[in-house]
Amino acid sequence: MRLRLLYHGQCFDGVASAAVFARFYRANVCADAQIAYAPLLHTPGSLFDEAMFDGDENAIVDFKYSPSPRLTWWFDHHQSAFLNPDDEAHFRADTSGRKFWDADSKSCTEFIERVARERFGFRDDSLGGLVHWAHVIDGAFYESAAQPVELREPALQLMQVIENAPPDFIEGVIRQLSERALEEVATSEEVQARFRPLLDTHIQTVEAVRRKAAYERGVVTFDLVEEGLQGFNKFIPYYVHPETTYSVAVTRGPFRTKISVGSNPFSPRPRRHNIATICERYGGGGHAVVGAVSLKTDAVERARQIAREIVAELREGYEE
Repeated sequence: MRLRLLYHGQCFDGVASAAVFARFYRANVCADAQIAYAPLLHTPGSLFDEAMFDGDENAIVDFKYSPSPRLTWWFDHHQSAFLNPDDEAHFRADTSGRKFWDADSKSCTEFIERVARERFGFRDDSLGGLVHWAHVIDGAFYESAAQPVELREPALQLMQVIENAPPDFIEGVIRQLSERALEEVATSEEVQARFRPLLDTHIQTVEAVRRKAAYERGVVTFDLVEEGLQGFNKFIPYYVHPETTYSVAVTRGPFRTKISVGSNPFSPRPRRHNIATICERYGGGGHAVVGAVSLKTDAVERARQIAREIVAELREGYEE
């Protein structure tokens, strides 16, 4: 049996979801399954190609729904789980008992583990650390903004590696997490060797955000296109501007220009907007507390215009 397992790439929760699903699949479905992994990213245009579903069984975890008849398993927890109403209708008509969605779950990892335990009788106590940290990281249940920025815990160091390493290395991490405890994988020399230079770059990124970020009326905004930084730790803006409620940033990488929108879980003022709903209007999505919009790599000026519009909306009605 060959399982094709598609997961949300460059994302701790996506990687953890793949590892938990792999353990469940081998324990409850096919012990000797050959699992082939592939990352999925939110990019402009079509997200799926039928050729992706090349396994005897095919699964997607922590990513949008596909109505492909070859998709046999699906788990997601994003509000923006469906590309269009027809896809949602297709999901709701499914009778396989193998496709699941819960937008209230703070992490897809926790959601998969819970469904596997409650619906299929799967239990593996050694997954406790992985489930816990996926919940903390994806749900932003940190002690402070400093915790995810200073990266002292091994799980957060692994998070940094996952967000920056190439897919072949991440596939190795998933395979290890499907067999070993999180702490053992995160402290391994191969992960730490990747983390050390990333920490130097991360420190430089913190300083770049500190230089570029401008705060006004509840929103901090910055543009890292000219700096050549295609991504950043999403808690940096709250680390350098703890007074903010929201952050809006523009970055560009080799595959997309991205508008990242977030809310500060440590804000002195409550969040008043659903960020996923805002991003959906521009073809993006996410959760109520964090989201993004992806455009083509050459659409920088359009991205900047969208960012300005989102900033204006978030600032509307702001009161000290």
